[in-house]
Amino acid sequence: MKGVSFRLSGKTACFRKPDVNQFAYFSYNNIHKPALLGLLGSIIGLGGYTQLHDKKALIKEKIKKAKGKDKKALQEELRILEEDYPQFYEKLKGLKVSITPLAPYGYFAKKIQVFNNSVGYASKEMGGNLIVREQWLENPEWQIIILDDKTDEYIKLQEYLIEKKSIFIPYLGKNDHPATIDKVKEIELSASIDGIKISSLFIENKCEISNMPPRGELSYFFKEVSPMRLQEEYHFYEYENLIFTNHKIVQNSSNNIYSFEQENYFFM
Repeated sequence: MKGVSFRLSGKTACFRKPDVNQFAYFSYNNIHKPALLGLLGSIIGLGGYTQLHDKKALIKEKIKKAKGKDKKALQEELRILEEDYPQFYEKLKGLKVSITPLAPYGYFAKKIQVFNNSVGYASKEMGGNLIVREQWLENPEWQIIILDDKTDEYIKLQEYLIEKKSIFIPYLGKNDHPATIDKVKEIELSASIDGIKISSLFIENKCEISNMPPRGELSYFFKEVSPMRLQEEYHFYEYENLIFTNHKIVQNSSNNIYSFEQENYFFM
């Protein structure tokens, strides 16, 4: 099995959790698969949520001016568009990716950043100024591996990564956090190696973890509920429990584990 490997890093990152929006916005500890697919889509110029929103807005404007059959046709076009995924997700959702946090025990340092949104309509308070508190990851870094699925999108993506090209600027969650991509290389993966740990993040219910701590090193176990895919009807996140540990795997119910340089990697 072939693939492409690269290091993804930045000074800061923020992958905002959608379930907390009061005192502060919090971030996932790791880049999740939908965010990674968005970053990869930006490299090869695939449209995202903004482009999808703009298409809907344009059709709504046309509906206001249209009459009769034209109006009905536009309304049907809008109905279909409402069910569409953003282009990057539609094209890349089948990619198998491995995400390995390059940090002690898989945990990145975080800080709450405070800044003002003073565009005037950000807040109903006097002056229209909104104070934003947001959790940022500090110096995040991951090893990313993408499996070669022989699609046109993969071929183009591999070419752009190796040649250090990008159509849009890739960023880590928000455009405040530009991404650095380096150490790109084509690799050859082999069948998984029995009796050793998985060096990347993996889905909890796909593997059984040994209770025995590893010999000669400190045991660690990191777990995070992370977005894994977009729900088909409303495009909400669907979640999985992701694990990062140095405990060995005693039972594997997944076909998505491959090895590279004597280490196992899980592909989601």
